[in-house]
Amino acid sequence: MKIGYARVSSHGQSLDNQLETLVKAGCERIFSEKISGAKEDRKEFKAMLDFAREGDQIIVSKLDRLSRSLFELQKCAKKLEEKKIDLMALEQGIDTSNPTGRLLFNIIGVVAEFEREMINERTAEGRKKAKDKGVVFGKPKKLVKKDVESMANMIVMGTPKSEIVKLYGVGRTSVFRYLREHGYSSDGSRK
Repeated sequence: MKIGYARVSSHGQSLDNQLETLVKAGCERIFSEKISGAKEDRKEFKAMLDFAREGDQIIVSKLDRLSRSLFELQKCAKKLEEKKIDLMALEQGIDTSNPTGRLLFNIIGVVAEFEREMINERTAEGRKKAKDKGVVFGKPKKLVKKDVESMANMIVMGTPKSEIVKLYGVGRTSVFRYLREHGYSSDGSRK
């Protein structure tokens, strides 16, 4: 049986092209999911491996749909080999039912991991440069009680909320949330 597996990393991406490719390849059953290939807890991936039987063939559009790391890719290949299941990666022309395909599988796996490491390295360099220029990553710092008291006093004195937002670097809705969390009403008075 030909079994397809399609994966994209985020919900904003579409599986359509992969699914179309797998249908054209003759897949009788297709498992698909929207989750990072780096995650170990991929339900559809595990379901596909459990479903596949000796003599079946797992088909993916590209090798990196199976995994983003060489270690995980090799682990997957070992499971498939133990269950006597072949793998086809259509775009790379990999077919592990023959020695050339198995060699190609390993070479491309190494290249894919290298490419991933290079992307991570460039991303880290870019983040460092951005931090050096003053860009702040992550959630903004939570305001302390003293800041919220000051905000409430400013509101009572008639300071426009747009100025408060600029001064504290938080969104308008955050101002109201901080006030509420610290026992103030939206007009700055104590509840």
